[in-house]
Amino acid sequence: MDNHPVAQLENFRLKVFRTVAEHLNFRKAAEHLFLTQPAITLQIKALEDDLGIRLFDRAGNRVVLTPQGSVLLTYAKKLATLVFQAEQALGAEDGKVSGELSLGVSTTIAQYVLPRLLGAFLDEHPRVQFSLHSGNTDEIVHLLLDNKLAIGLIEGPARDRGIRTEPFMQDELVLIVPPGFASDHMSRAQLLASNLLMREQGSGSRRVVEIALDKAGLKLKSFKNVMDLDSTEAIKSAVEVGLGVGFVSRWAISKELELGALKVADIAGLKADRHFSLISRTGPEPQGPAAAFRTFALERARLLANTARKRPRSTKSSR
Repeated sequence: MDNHPVAQLENFRLKVFRTVAEHLNFRKAAEHLFLTQPAITLQIKALEDDLGIRLFDRAGNRVVLTPQGSVLLTYAKKLATLVFQAEQALGAEDGKVSGELSLGVSTTIAQYVLPRLLGAFLDEHPRVQFSLHSGNTDEIVHLLLDNKLAIGLIEGPARDRGIRTEPFMQDELVLIVPPGFASDHMSRAQLLASNLLMREQGSGSRRVVEIALDKAGLKLKSFKNVMDLDSTEAIKSAVEVGLGVGFVSRWAISKELELGALKVADIAGLKADRHFSLISRTGPEPQGPAAAFRTFALERARLLANTARKRPRSTKSSR
């Protein structure tokens, strides 16, 4: 993503410093920049050595800026703004979109949809650079409202004031069961007697499942047991070893269905369809890279969903 000359306008070590300073967390800065944590640490140490000053104090698990680090951050932000303006001006000269796009993505989309979406977008807009934030739907909405993101992609509804919501891709949450489950259907009584594995509070997936269960006349308090897990991968792993059943995006289980590691079971009268949504702040429409990505997602992302719809609903294990 960084092989175009425009991408080199901002000094890389300064960009790493600015990212760490904004997060005050080396791990989160590494995720944001698609680097390893040791690489982030080396860049900060090299910058401190070059300047002959200490930029961060590290006390236990806490990272804080030194007084010198705070001064540098002020100027680093000003430089980043100038770089952005220069990239916009250079891009305008040749009609191509360039610059950095701060994108927030909820976890299911980040893991299973975003790689293909970004790959297709960057084929057409190679001069756009992404900084990526991931979290559950509530976290992405809050980051957008705090002006830390230009655009967000979320799984659940966003009803907050100040947020514009536009559906860009259809999804279905399906009930997954262990491979040894004897049928492709599960009765309501069987479901209520199962250990139900759910995403954590604040997850868009959880919200959709709760709404679908409620519409079907099924209350969470009626289940034998409900266990909260913090990721789709955790739910998949737990179901695979027989710890319960759970609802996950169909996007997340193509490999498991092909390998026979999981099965999908239908529940009569229960449907958990949803749309993935693109969110932006209300007011003027996004400009530059954000506008290009918004247009691409709204007009082209549905084509990616065609592949998902053609995937088999379940595959019987040959073991």
